[in-house]
Amino acid sequence: MPAGLILLLAALCGASGVGLGAFGAHALKDRLLASNSLGTWETAVQYHLLHALALLILAVWLRMAIPGDAASQSGLGYVAATAVLFFIGIGLFSGSLYGLALGGPRWLGPVTPLGGLCFIVGWLLLIVPAVASLKR
Repeated sequence: MPAGLILLLAALCGASGVGLGAFGAHALKDRLLASNSLGTWETAVQYHLLHALALLILAVWLRMAIPGDAASQSGLGYVAATAVLFFIGIGLFSGSLYGLALGGPRWLGPVTPLGGLCFIVGWLLLIVPAVASLKR
């Protein structure tokens, strides 16, 4: 996955995370408070923005790789796979929580852990390039 695409995803996720945070805090606040869902919305926004920032860092990591330098290129496939998992995780984890907070169908509940699993596997994949960098 090209660094530019990950950077684009980071920008879109960052902007949408801030927008949804503001929307929840202002336009939806009364509705979310009435249904005791404000905490759920805030959790969705926190994970959304945290992983948008992580996507940005991954894009920078990929951009800093030196073409032709095997040590620099080592593990970049894992970094790209992590970016994909983080993006999917935002959609599944935060997306399902946004839906639940707004009174969406109960089947969204089991979707949330799938997004969390994407986050966890993504973070674990970063162990491979991290260990490779320790060997340099």
